[in-house]
Amino acid sequence: MRIPAHAVCTAIRDDIVSGVFEPGGRLTEEVLARRYGVSRVPVREALRTLESEGFVTTRRHAGACVAEPTDQEAADLLELRMLLEPLAAARAARRRTEAHLKVLRGLVRLGQERARRGQGEDLRSLGGWFHETLAQASGSPGLIALLTQMRHKVAWMYVVEAPARPVESWAEHGAIVDAVARGDAERARTLTAVHADRAEAAHRPRLRSAVSTTQPAVNMASGRH
Repeated sequence: MRIPAHAVCTAIRDDIVSGVFEPGGRLTEEVLARRYGVSRVPVREALRTLESEGFVTTRRHAGACVAEPTDQEAADLLELRMLLEPLAAARAARRRTEAHLKVLRGLVRLGQERARRGQGEDLRSLGGWFHETLAQASGSPGLIALLTQMRHKVAWMYVVEAPARPVESWAEHGAIVDAVARGDAERARTLTAVHADRAEAAHRPRLRSAVSTTQPAVNMASGRH
């Protein structure tokens, strides 16, 4: 069975984000092909895609390596996301469907319930799904792709702490959805900008420890995508 390049790309990206491959580490086609149980062709295509996304860089005499983002690049990433998320919310207010609203309201209900009960373990993933759905509701493929890429990079470069006031944070999510539901683009933009600004304080640069250069094989055919 031929494993598509996009599945290999996702697997390599996930391993970079999770720290399996540390910044500056070499990514050889042969080793990656053996790790994921694929030929070198989809690995080569995946590395080209990841280089365009900024996760991989090509060095003379070394080949493909995991990129090493600077502190300034990490700071710029958060600033760009803070500009794009309000834009996505404004567009969502104009273009959202009833299906988008149903999912957003459901996520807000779950988030508010867990925040009130102090069940913080689920809040991070619920928050991620909320912002992903809000981006999808913008109906802008290019914007959605940029925000998706940024989410991966933020997870790679930062440790995101739980909000200090989760109940208030999810109340902000609820207010954003209300504005989107009413079609109030400017209010959705403003509320999302304020929320993003407050959330920025929860981001801490991720400290990476050295990892073994010998990684266990991952069988792509077994269902990892």
